[in-house]
Order: sequence, then C-alpha cells, then structure tokens
Amino acid sequence: MVEQKTIWLINQYASTPQTGMGGRHYYLAKELAKQGHTVYLIAASYTHLLRDPPKFSEKVKIESVEGFNFVWVKMPKYQEAHSKRRILNWFSFSWKLTYLDRFIPDRPDIVLYSSPSLIGFLGAQKLAKKYQARLAFEVRDIWPLTLMELGGYSAKHPFIRLMQWVEDRAYQQSNVVLSNLPNAVKHMEERGMSADKFHWVPNGFDVNELAHPMDLPEKILSLLPKNKFIVGYTGTLGLANALDNMIEAACLTRGDDSIAWVLVGEGGEKAALQEKCNKLKLNNTYFIDAIPKKLVQPMLGEFDVCFVTLQDSLLFKYGIASNKLFDYFASSKPVIYAVDSGDYLPVSDARAGESIKPNSPQKIIEAVKKIQKLSTVERQQLGCNGYEYAMKHHDYSKIAKKLFKVLCENKHETVD
Repeated sequence: MVEQKTIWLINQYASTPQTGMGGRHYYLAKELAKQGHTVYLIAASYTHLLRDPPKFSEKVKIESVEGFNFVWVKMPKYQEAHSKRRILNWFSFSWKLTYLDRFIPDRPDIVLYSSPSLIGFLGAQKLAKKYQARLAFEVRDIWPLTLMELGGYSAKHPFIRLMQWVEDRAYQQSNVVLSNLPNAVKHMEERGMSADKFHWVPNGFDVNELAHPMDLPEKILSLLPKNKFIVGYTGTLGLANALDNMIEAACLTRGDDSIAWVLVGEGGEKAALQEKCNKLKLNNTYFIDAIPKKLVQPMLGEFDVCFVTLQDSLLFKYGIASNKLFDYFASSKPVIYAVDSGDYLPVSDARAGESIKPNSPQKIIEAVKKIQKLSTVERQQLGCNGYEYAMKHHDYSKIAKKLFKVLCENKHETVD
C-alpha cells in the first residue's frame, strides 16, 4: 500500500477550469488526491492567464476543489504579460509563500515548485527547509533561456543574471528535478546538474472529460464555417506559436473554397494576426475567443485536422510540452505538427498525422491537402492512432502515479 503524503504543489499561474484553463497541476492535484494524498495547489489570485480571477479580500483563500485544496494567494492586478507589475508579483508571491503556514493546517512532506517564473523557487525552498520536506523543482519553460532565445535578452542583463542564479541554485539544491520537456536534462547537465536527478513527467489529458461529452453552444457553433475542411488551432496566440505561418498558408489557399482556417484563443499576437488577415482581405480565416476547458473537446470535434506550431528555435530541441497536442490526440483527429522538437517526435511516433518543418506555409498546405485527400476511414485511423497513443502514455491518472513515485525517490536527500 502506498504511504499517504501531504503534497504542496506551487504554480503561480495555476487555475481551475472555472477561473482559467485548469491545466497540468489542476489535473495532477485531482489525481493525487484520488490516490489518497492530501494535496494543496497554491497559485496567485491574479495573473494575465486567468479568465475569471477569484474575488476575495483576505490574504489567502482556501477552497475545496475535486477532493484537493486550492490555495489562492492574494496578488495585485497588472495590465498585461509584459507589465512591470507582473515582475513585482514574482517577488511578492515568493515572499508570501514563506508564511503560508499561518493558513494551511497540514505541514507538507513534499514541496514542488513549478516554473516558468523562477523567483518563487526561493520562497518554496524556505518552506521546504522550514518543514524539512522534500523539495522538487519542475521546469515547464526553460527560463531564462526562453527569454534570451525568443525575447532577445542578453545573458549579461542584470535580471537575466539573477534568474540564471536561481535556476542553477534550483538544479543544485532540489532533491529532485523534473520536467514535461523530455530532453531538458541536456540543458540541466550543461548548468551543472547531475543527470540522475532528472525525471520526465509529461503533460496529459483528463479521461473523465471524454466520458461526458458536451455540445458546443449555438452562439459558438455559429461562428464556425459550414461545409468546409477545417484546419483548427486552439490555445495561446503568442509569439512562440508562429501563427503567422498559418495565416500565410490561409493566404495561399484563398482560391480553394473547400478549406477554412480557424484559430481559437487569446494572446499577445491576436490583434496583429487579425490585422494581417484584414490587410490580406482573407475570407477563409476565422478567429474565435478563448473558450472554457470543458468546451475544448467539443470544439476539436468540429475540426477536420488539428494544427500545432512553434517557432523554429534551438529552444525546442529539448522537446515540447504542448497541452493542446494531447487534447488533439484525445479528440481522435489527425494532427499536423509543424515543430522541430529534436528527437522528440510524438505525432510520428503515434502515427497520428503529418510532421513537417516549422515556418513553412507551403509545407503546411501540402500536409493539409495530403490529409484532405485521404478517405474518411483513413483519416479516422490517424485519429484513432493518436487517441490510443494518448491513452497509453498521457492519461493524467497514470502520470500522477509516476509523479508521486518520482517525488518520493530516495536520492539527493540533502538540501542546503
């Protein structure tokens, strides 16, 4: 019988499906609780990723959600992702972590801190030391490398140097280091970490969401094109997602009335993408605002092929951890994967669609037309392959069991 533990999962950007998209830690917390553990998921009450932030006046609010405890730490609002207030919130959140013992009655056996924001690790480390708990550091985006590769920041920038110091400290002083990026260990070794400290714990999907399918509300369904072969994207419309290429592909196919391109979500690049479509006078491209997580699968059910893309960057040689990819697999739809993720080839491994080079609108069109020409049965087989792959490797109930085993591994016991 597995010994029950009290686990504090800290992710400043975590949410519930009601306040945001739910996501990795929401599902892991739910599954760990089902396995008999006492779980606290700790997050900020405000981030730019929350669709409907919780409203309360006290310093900390704890609510029972799906068998675990969601801990909201009161934080001030900021205007947008690049706001200076967001950076100040990183420091404030880290400080507020250190006095959570005033509000949470159960002392942790395990403290897991999740990036990308690195400053909060310092607060999590103080907590772990105070309680003599095992400390785990989880990397979901490799910062500050991401900011240098995609944001153009210099390694000599004072704040980049600070984050680099925190990252290196986390690798050295955590009991265990994990990531949803399969090859992140290569980067961590370059930063001085012992490779045997690393574990890959992938992203996944919630099987229960497939068991209770919903219909898209008519007001959303009416926004979709009719009688078209729909190439669909759901998720963040950000710089890293390279959706300019999707718009360029749409431009190249505007003479083909059979194909439509649909982008569902929000992000910093949305306005620029819409403006580009307007300038190009595209009538085959559709933008739909972000939808609740419970409606993602019904939306994917309306697509003929699902599209995932990222910038062509050395950053992604460590693999990617796109939540949308496993939602795509779970939808039983073919997938076009326009990502160079090194030797991590999930769509090819699953035999679930087409893997192509990034930043090539022409390659996108070729992949779309190749799948469009397949028979219905052949497309269904691609979708079935992806679904079976996801069920085998990316069911969150299985991933949570792996996570617990990793967190309890008896290596690297000393934390300075």
